[in-house]
Amino acid sequence: MSDLTATQREKMIVDLRQVVSDAEDLLKMTADEVGEAAVSLRERLQDRLSEARHRLLTLQSAVTDNARAAGRAADDYVHDHPWQAVAIGAGVGVLIGMLISRR
Repeated sequence: MSDLTATQREKMIVDLRQVVSDAEDLLKMTADEVGEAAVSLRERLQDRLSEARHRLLTLQSAVTDNARAAGRAADDYVHDHPWQAVAIGAGVGVLIGMLISRR
């Protein structure tokens, strides 16, 4: 899972949240169903939902930690090399300005 990009991780989080939400809706709709098979299915689904919530929180925490670490690294770099950071920012600004003016 470590070789996923940040965008892929965030999409996975959104998708997993949707699956959990859909499964919760399904559980609510089938609450009236009786029978051993229905009860067993609901119990298994609730267990898997709990596990999915736990994994979602773990994944979300990992993404947040990575973003914070990247922010700290950028902050440290800017403090250690302020003139290079200004030059890089100016260069990016010029490139964006040129791209916008071409339209």
